[in-house]
Amino acid sequence: MSIKLVIGDEVVTIVSAYAPQEGLDASTRQEFWEDLEEVVQRVPRSEKLIIGGDLNGHVGSSRDGFESIHGGFGYGERNEAGNAILDFALAYDLGIMNTWFEKRDSHLVTYRSGDNTSQFDFFLVRNALRLCYTNCKVIPGESKAAQHRLVVLDFRGKVIRRRRPL
Repeated sequence: MSIKLVIGDEVVTIVSAYAPQEGLDASTRQEFWEDLEEVVQRVPRSEKLIIGGDLNGHVGSSRDGFESIHGGFGYGERNEAGNAILDFALAYDLGIMNTWFEKRDSHLVTYRSGDNTSQFDFFLVRNALRLCYTNCKVIPGESKAAQHRLVVLDFRGKVIRRRRPL
């Protein structure tokens, strides 16, 4: 699902994504990435692009081999599904914003169930515009779902002053 917002003279496309869980067959997961690829390819390069969602993979804290898209501040260890996220982000030059801001673990963990904690809800943005985003964090305790936590991406936009009609 995607939505286009016109903010002043900028167009921002926001994509909501939910990847299949790791236990499902590989063809289902591959179909998800192909569908997301089609959505991204339809967004003109002149538009801001924000992909947010439960991508069901762990990109981990190591940025080895992915220095251009991973900031080095992820959580935990990378898994195979995390490699798929990293490969997709690299192919489309999308920064994984959760990894670009140093945070304590409570502001990185997006999923908690008992003693298990994970980070697999992410925001991806075009790397060329990565510096427009000023923060990406988890709000501990704020959640509509029992196990997932709210992830917030802050960005700096242009201030538009409209003149009042006389």
